[in-house]
Amino acid sequence: MSQYFDLGDETLWNPSHGASRLFQRQVAVFEDELELPSGIGPMENDECQIDPDAFASFVNALVAKHRRSSHAIWLALSDGFTATALVLAERAGITVDWVRQGATPEAPFEDVQASATGMSAPAQGEAWAADLRAKARELDRRMAR
Repeated sequence: MSQYFDLGDETLWNPSHGASRLFQRQVAVFEDELELPSGIGPMENDECQIDPDAFASFVNALVAKHRRSSHAIWLALSDGFTATALVLAERAGITVDWVRQGATPEAPFEDVQASATGMSAPAQGEAWAADLRAKARELDRRMAR
C-alpha cells in the first residue's frame, strides 16, 4: 500500500505508508521549527494535497535555515528532509532561488557548532548549494512518483 502527495490532479510522490508517516511527522517538526505552515495537507483516504504557494514559502524558508546552519547534528538531521522537500518542490514546478540562498546569509548564522577548536562556519555558497542539489537529484532518482 502507498499514499499520494498530489498537486491538483498530478501525483508528485507515491511513497509507502511507513515513509509517508515518517515524512509527515518531519513536516510537523519543521513547521514548528520554521514557524510556518508547509502547505502539505492532511492525509485523507491515502491522499493529501499540496498547496503550491504555501509549500514554496516553506521550502524557501527551509533552505534558508539550512544555509544559516553549520551545526553538524542539525544538518545531519535535516539533510534528508530538506532533500525530499526539494524533490517535491521541483516536481511541483516551484523555483528555489539558489543564487540568493547560496549568498552569504543576511540573517545571523544559527545553530553554529562550537568546539574546543572554535566555531565552524557554513560551507561556501556554491559548494553548499551544489551539495544540497546533488542530494536532492540522487533522492529524486530513488523516489517513486
